[in-house]
Amino acid sequence: MSRIISSDVKSLAENWWAIALRGVTAIIFGALAFVFPALSLFALILMFGAYAIVEGIFNIIAAARSRSGEGPRWLLLLEGLVSIAAGIVTFALPGLTALVLVYVIAAWAMVTGVLEIIAAVRVRKQITGEVWWILSGILSVVFGVLLMIAPGAGALALVLWIGAYAVIFGALLVGLAFRLRRWQSAEQVPIARAA
Repeated sequence: MSRIISSDVKSLAENWWAIALRGVTAIIFGALAFVFPALSLFALILMFGAYAIVEGIFNIIAAARSRSGEGPRWLLLLEGLVSIAAGIVTFALPGLTALVLVYVIAAWAMVTGVLEIIAAVRVRKQITGEVWWILSGILSVVFGVLLMIAPGAGALALVLWIGAYAVIFGALLVGLAFRLRRWQSAEQVPIARAA
């Protein structure tokens, strides 16, 4: 079991750049939401749909690049498919009301958050700094719950909530990516044998 988890961490570390790209994409999306808070609901729908699809594609790429038989591969694939499905629903039904969009975003955030927490727990003994991954998953779940609790928030408040979530989530993913990169570098340093 520990050999499988070790290869999971190695695969994640080899694909640290995909996690970093997810984080940067989230930060850019969040920054745009803050810079242009008066976007119409239709523009918000298109921005979310594009973000969810891009984020899903990066997850599927990371899953495809991982070796077969590795644990988080199916989690990454499932998270990617959920994200792409949320994006497609968003584009296919652009006339969704703000309330329905809030529920779509909330469900997406909670599902992806739970999947990220599960993946982080699976590799927690192999890497340090998995707390970044766990925190990003918890943030996603909390964000989804907050949206479910207050679905009637105005479009401007929704844009700002989504922007804040995306920036923090992206920063946590970038932190995780660089932790994985450092871990990979440390694993590749040959150990000098005693003479």
